[in-house]
Amino acid sequence: MIANSVLAHLLLQYAKIKGEVLLKILKIVFMLGLLWMVSMVAAQDMMIFGDARPDAPELAARGQYGVGVQTMTFTNPNQIDILNITAETPEPRYDRSLTVEIWYPAQIPAGEAPVITYEETLGRVDNPEAPLVPFTFGGRALRDAEADASGAAYPLIVVSHGFPGSRWMLTYLTENLASKGYVVVAIDHTESTFGDVAGFPSTLLNRPLDIRFVIDQMAALGAADSDSFLAGLVDAENTGLVGYSMGGYGALNVAGGAYGAAYLPTLGSFGFPGVDALAVNTVENADFAADERVKAVYTFAPWGMNFGLWDEASLATLDVPVFFVAGSQDDVAGYENGPRKIFELSANSDRYLLTFEGARHNVAPNPPPAEATTYDQFMRYGDNVWDPARMNNINQHFATAFFGKYLKAEDTDAYLDLIEVAAEGVYSAAADGTFNADHTYWLGFQPRSAVGLRLEHLPAAE
Repeated sequence: MIANSVLAHLLLQYAKIKGEVLLKILKIVFMLGLLWMVSMVAAQDMMIFGDARPDAPELAARGQYGVGVQTMTFTNPNQIDILNITAETPEPRYDRSLTVEIWYPAQIPAGEAPVITYEETLGRVDNPEAPLVPFTFGGRALRDAEADASGAAYPLIVVSHGFPGSRWMLTYLTENLASKGYVVVAIDHTESTFGDVAGFPSTLLNRPLDIRFVIDQMAALGAADSDSFLAGLVDAENTGLVGYSMGGYGALNVAGGAYGAAYLPTLGSFGFPGVDALAVNTVENADFAADERVKAVYTFAPWGMNFGLWDEASLATLDVPVFFVAGSQDDVAGYENGPRKIFELSANSDRYLLTFEGARHNVAPNPPPAEATTYDQFMRYGDNVWDPARMNNINQHFATAFFGKYLKAEDTDAYLDLIEVAAEGVYSAAADGTFNADHTYWLGFQPRSAVGLRLEHLPAAE
């Protein structure tokens, strides 16, 4: 009896202790859940790259769709390995893998917070004086959300970053376009990202080849009989391209702008290996042709014209609409001898040129993160004159109008056919907000906000 009493007492004490431990665990789980909910609410309420500022133009606002995001890897087999060309091995080959991020219209479940954390790095792996520094930043998308299949297939937009760069450099724009009914895929161009940057010839050869290949892969994912999460939802025959700097160099080529006769000799003078391999993207290649699936190009500060890599003859086959964005003080891609010259010579394209007066090369990327504490880190994203968040909103506005017109046949002409110098517009409205006859201010811009901007338009030759 005594033994049984002792045993019962011990069991009661054990149960009590175990219960107290269990209660503590439950309290911890509850507090963690509460903290998670608070953090999600805070994340929704905080300012995130791409959010519309109070002075944002009208079309910068997010669209009607929730946004999902997924990461995938595509492998292009048996590609020329230009960085390893030697006299002994004149045509080395490798399987070229590309990591891509895909944003798409999505169904956001009730109670889910459409927020995400992107992981990025500052610096570049090939420069000991600019070591890789990891950082994170927020976005407004839900990882692996179910695609919204409530309508027809969505136009495809392919995004190509600068050199070096990454698929996350323009999340303010990729998320925004996905919210407006596009499937958007941004490429990590192998040997051209912050973490794996290698010889420049790889970028020169592979930018247009990567873009074409990714269009192919997205077309396969979006086929009606695909087992992909995008089955039946990608209209790859109605594709737009977004290219920044070297991404613009590649996008214009895919759309029909073959590199000119000066391309190979110019690059050869730099001592690049495997220059002959680059002929695939030039007018010297009898098989070169525009990708007919591409219907419009939105390009930021495209590099190459300042090195004579295009001319009037090579741009003659560029006949899709192009929207150029450039800084008037760009000292990387040039301005008068860069994007402006391409704009002027692309006679068969219906084209626009938006100029940020006083800006340099960084007219495209997200704002600098808080971790960009050195000048070099800051200037990979920032500008000395313009607030990058302001430029982001303006880019969202015009990209929405441009792709809306040329990929969706939307009536957005009034947002594109504007007085050339924004500051010369007259804002004139009645008390009820309707515009008076003498109103010439840029449509969608708030009073006093359209300054430092110029938009030019040249129609395609008859």
